Amino acid sequence: MNASTSLQVAILAFDDVEALDFAGPYEVFTTATRVLARTEPTRAPLFSVHCVARHRTPVRARAGLQILPDQDFAFCPAADVLIVPGGVVDAALACPETLAWIRQVSATAKITASVCTGAFLLAASGVLTHGRATTHWEDVTDLRQRHPELDVVDSVRWVDDGGPVTSAGISAGIDMCLHLVEQLAKPALAERTARQMDFAWTRN
Repeated sequence: MNASTSLQVAILAFDDVEALDFAGPYEVFTTATRVLARTEPTRAPLFSVHCVARHRTPVRARAGLQILPDQDFAFCPAADVLIVPGGVVDAALACPETLAWIRQVSATAKITASVCTGAFLLAASGVLTHGRATTHWEDVTDLRQRHPELDVVDSVRWVDDGGPVTSAGISAGIDMCLHLVEQLAKPALAERTARQMDFAWTRN
């Protein structure tokens, strides 16, 4: 950790995104930043978290919750961590701008990760091309059929084999992001973040 700079976290938002796929990672990274600031008040915030969408107009998440992005594809700062949530991803899969942005940001990010059906977006963008991956249990068979080049596994909360990190459905994204805090900062901070969130962190 460099105490003088913040790690930039970009979380993609799109219509029909699963609300917790988006909000869970947002909560983990912002809570970790707040918790660390209690013991290291003079350092820069650990994470600077951005909600990024194709345009800076409200995004309607699955079930109707509206999200107001604070960055768009054209003006998003370079990301150290890219989080691609899931949900109903059909429209996002059919959007060349979305796939191109994922590919572009992932090329320079330290970590690219997906939650739930976000794995389909990583695969379609050419970021997730081989190795083990996971997704929501309902979509494991579909991911295997669409992308036979992947070793799609189930019964795990997340997969981190050194390439793109993928998680199972919805709440598993919180588990995965706590794991990322553990990797990027300290195990103790991840534990304190889970405790602050009153969340029973499930490891693989």
